[in-house]
Formats: sequence, C-alpha cells, structure tokens
Amino acid sequence: MFSLFRPHYRLDEVSQLTIERLRHWGLRSLLLDVDSTLKPYGVAEPTPDVTAWLETMKSENVGLCLVSNGSAHRIGPFAKSIGVSFVAPAIKPLPYGCRKAMRQMNFAPQTTALVGDQLFADVAAARLAGMIAILVKPISPELEPFWTRMKRPLERIINRSDCR
Repeated sequence: MFSLFRPHYRLDEVSQLTIERLRHWGLRSLLLDVDSTLKPYGVAEPTPDVTAWLETMKSENVGLCLVSNGSAHRIGPFAKSIGVSFVAPAIKPLPYGCRKAMRQMNFAPQTTALVGDQLFADVAAARLAGMIAILVKPISPELEPFWTRMKRPLERIINRSDCR
C-alpha cells in the first residue's frame, strides 16, 4: 500500500534533474507538475533557475509536458509562456491525465517520469500510470492552498518512515 506513495527518486528541486541523471536513469521525457514544483502557488512565472533548466531540457530534446490538477484556464497561459504542452485538469492521483499526456506527446511510460512535489497526487499518479516518480521539495509551501498544506504533515510521516 505505502509503495504507491514511494518515489523512485528524490531531489531538492527540479533543476537538480540534469541531463546526465536523465540518461543514467534511462529517461527521455518528463511530465511536470506546475504548482510548488516549477513555481510557487499563485505566482505566474517560474523561478529563474527553473526557466534556465527548462531551456536546457528543451535544447537537449527532452520531451516535456505539464500535467496539473489546476484548471486549463490557469495552466494554459503558463504553459504557453514557457513553450510547453499541457494536460489540465489532470485529476491526479488518478492516472488518466498522465496517460493522456503520454499519448498526446507520444511518450513511452518506461522512459518517462512524472516530477512533482506531492506524494498523494504526483507520486501516486506516476505509480498508477506505470511511470517513474520523482519527488521534489515544494517551492514556497507557505503559499500553498489550505487543502494542500493539510496533507503535508501526513506526507512527512510517510517520507520519514520510508515505507519500503
């Protein structure tokens, strides 16, 4: 049961996901959560280091697609501003949004990872979709909505227990 919430890899931030790591892990494409992964919740633009990271990924021909539970009206303009396709709302932790993004982008599950900040949404969705799950620490968790902050203590307990 807890393996559903166990990421394959953990990083402090998305910019630590280097081309070398992707190659070592056999990954060619990434589904990316938006809020608290690429940018703080409620902020319109990614941080400068994330912007530079996205440009590096694009220049190295890494497949990218945003997969967010946010509304298409909110995620669409963000996706357009960074030049990346999107699926929203993805309804994570259900795997349907991830599968739709992989179909739409022609990504293979065995060479695709979902990168996100939440165990109960991102990691579970990746696991259910048969993909690699990469967990990053949330950017500015104090800006997250109440319903997300409510889940964080339980996530910390699960992370600490390292239920393998």
